[in-house]
Amino acid sequence: MPGAPNRPPEATPPPPPVVATSPERKVLRRLVPSHVALLLDTWKGPLSPDLVLPLEKAEAAYAASDFPTATTALDVLSVRLAEPRWPTIPEPFRLLRVPIPAPMPPSWDPEHALPAPEKEARRARKEAETQLALAAGCVAWATGHGVAAEDLAPRLDIARTALDADGVPPPFHEAIDALWTALRPRLPRPKVSGTRAAPAVAPESEPEEA
Repeated sequence: MPGAPNRPPEATPPPPPVVATSPERKVLRRLVPSHVALLLDTWKGPLSPDLVLPLEKAEAAYAASDFPTATTALDVLSVRLAEPRWPTIPEPFRLLRVPIPAPMPPSWDPEHALPAPEKEARRARKEAETQLALAAGCVAWATGHGVAAEDLAPRLDIARTALDADGVPPPFHEAIDALWTALRPRLPRPKVSGTRAAPAVAPESEPEEA
């Protein structure tokens, strides 16, 4: 109305803070769905050691609390899963493959100009949505393959309800991590074919005895 003072713009509420994740939890959230990915019916038989050995290395390193080594092994497996020589795994397990984004100048990225806290909040939300999709896929696989899953579905429901809120509330990761912790010891070892993977570097020949 004439003469009325200008109304100040409404302040945009800051994004919710992102809670730091321990290395152990980061590995767990990749380790269990990666294990299930190698048990899918897609493979139709024993797997190549190129796929099984990185998982076994990650499992052993996780059990020994060597989380950097476990992370590296899972990175190797994620690259393997993206290779064209293997069958394409279905969604949501395809999310475990290493992403290969197309080249793009930073200015083309719609999130390039966002403040760092908002970028971090969006990244955490996307990771949580990926975790929820993987958890749903793992529970569905367990239910259809004789793996005990009676206690997993309620935890999945809690996580799904929690993620309906803004950000990534603590109850979400509490439920997801409890699901992964419960499912991990129930998973059978993937069947591996008898052909061993070739070593990355050929061993040097021993000098001949005089």
